[in-house]
Amino acid sequence: MSNSSTGDMARVEKELLARWPESRLEPSLTRITALVDLLGSPQRAMPVIQVAGTNGKTTTARMIDELLRGFGLRVGRFTSPHLETIRERIVLDGEPVSAERFVETYEDIAPYVQMVDAAGEIPMSFFEVMVGMAYALFADAPVDVAVIEVGMGGTWDATNVADARVAVVTPVALDHAEYLGPDVGTIAGEKAGIIKGDAIAVLAHQEPAALDTLVRRAVEADAVVAREGTEFGVLERKVAVGGQQVRLQGLGGEYEEVFLPLFGAHQAQNAVTALAAVEAFLGAGAATGPIEQETVRAAFAAVRSPGRLERVRTSPSVLVDAAHNPAGMTATVAAIRESFDFTRLVGVVGCVHGKDVAGMLAALEEVCAELVVTQNSSPRAMPADELGDLAVDVFGADRVSVSPRLTEALTEAIELAEAGPDDALGGSGVLVTGSVITAGEARGLLSRGRS
Repeated sequence: MSNSSTGDMARVEKELLARWPESRLEPSLTRITALVDLLGSPQRAMPVIQVAGTNGKTTTARMIDELLRGFGLRVGRFTSPHLETIRERIVLDGEPVSAERFVETYEDIAPYVQMVDAAGEIPMSFFEVMVGMAYALFADAPVDVAVIEVGMGGTWDATNVADARVAVVTPVALDHAEYLGPDVGTIAGEKAGIIKGDAIAVLAHQEPAALDTLVRRAVEADAVVAREGTEFGVLERKVAVGGQQVRLQGLGGEYEEVFLPLFGAHQAQNAVTALAAVEAFLGAGAATGPIEQETVRAAFAAVRSPGRLERVRTSPSVLVDAAHNPAGMTATVAAIRESFDFTRLVGVVGCVHGKDVAGMLAALEEVCAELVVTQNSSPRAMPADELGDLAVDVFGADRVSVSPRLTEALTEAIELAEAGPDDALGGSGVLVTGSVITAGEARGLLSRGRS
């Protein structure tokens, strides 16, 4: 990247981050609708596969992208939040857009953003502008299909100015209750807003209250429904070196001997949900049979999901994971127990306010011998001392230490793991988790060797 590109990128990122953050919402499609209208409705330039849900959205979107590209389609993908660079959010042909293209797209739409800002009492948020940029860039590329991850909820999420041909809902759990509601049925009602007329709704396994809400929405919208456990599902899975071997029931039939280089039952669930979404998009079903099996196998073997139980160091092993609510942490803990043979695991945890931190810590207590509590760079970061008090309630004071700087927390955790028994046999490890931001910052530090 040239110095001028670096400077322009830094300027644009600063301007974007000066807007309302993703954590501050005014639930409305008014501003994003005004923007895309001024831009000539770029969200209608290509078919859209939209992914909502509480956990697994980003990974499922990545899998859908990989499968579609395997079938020769040009794909644009929008996900959030990012781990290390804002450009990760807008992906073209499997790679984050270049700094030059990111800046160019921002500058192309900036005059229209200013017009929307001037016309209303509330200026466009960071996330709304990013959505506008993604749709504009994908229309200009052009792409054959856009895979769009919902930011929060569904009905009033800025991504929902598009009408998805395939609406995917990953498992719904309690999260963002202050915006989405106090129970899974209410939260599912918000997420169900992505299901519209003539769409195909692909629903991962849901709690009964959530499933009832989603199916009722699909019936009202006259959408076709495909449900995990009925129309598609995981038939079999076995732990394998570097991941798992799965047998999947898709809409068009069985897919055998599929290697997935990701860990845990939740990732197999994400995979079969992604497969059903792509089958639905390509028009496959019981009458047509499976889509090309070798293409499916090759695509899944190529899937990567950074920051999702990703090993970023060995001796001792350091895993980073973006779990940020109890349901996600429970899945992470189950995957660690199944796929890793740690005799001693040290946790590094940094969380943000507004999450069920006690619920996450309770899940972690089952697998972590000791916990190093830290603080990420988010403005919403929970202070390390406050998080430490919560951790002591769950783990006990003798198993918790507080290290506010992430670099120092990582060093301490690695030293604790190395001091544990059986390290020569590879039995000790470190898990860094609690927030996407914590995972991303740790990943960056460890990959650059700063710890």
